[in-house]
Amino acid sequence: MLRLLIDENFTHQILRGVRSRLPELDFVLVRQIGLAGFEDPALLRWAARNGRIMLTHDINTMVPYANQLILMGESMGGVIVVPQQTPMGRAIKDLELVIVCHSQEEFRDRIEYLPL
Repeated sequence: MLRLLIDENFTHQILRGVRSRLPELDFVLVRQIGLAGFEDPALLRWAARNGRIMLTHDINTMVPYANQLILMGESMGGVIVVPQQTPMGRAIKDLELVIVCHSQEEFRDRIEYLPL
């Protein structure tokens, strides 16, 4: 099961829905670890150092920064992007599949866009 870092802009209703299906979900919130307000590259580096995959809605800045880290040869733990307009039920269902069916290693230096 994937270990996640939840971006501060991520919808908590989706997170609650995933947790109801996967009570053992291993996640930390950006705010919970004192990184609220930090720039995306710092969050991506923290996630990589701590074996976590970033879960975000932020396509505009998080994705370019993730790509930049990869191009610079810096290891990146991975990013899962759920566009804000994704219907909640679909986001929950697809996240559950991704979290259960993939390994941390598969996500290294990878950006996954939902819905599937």
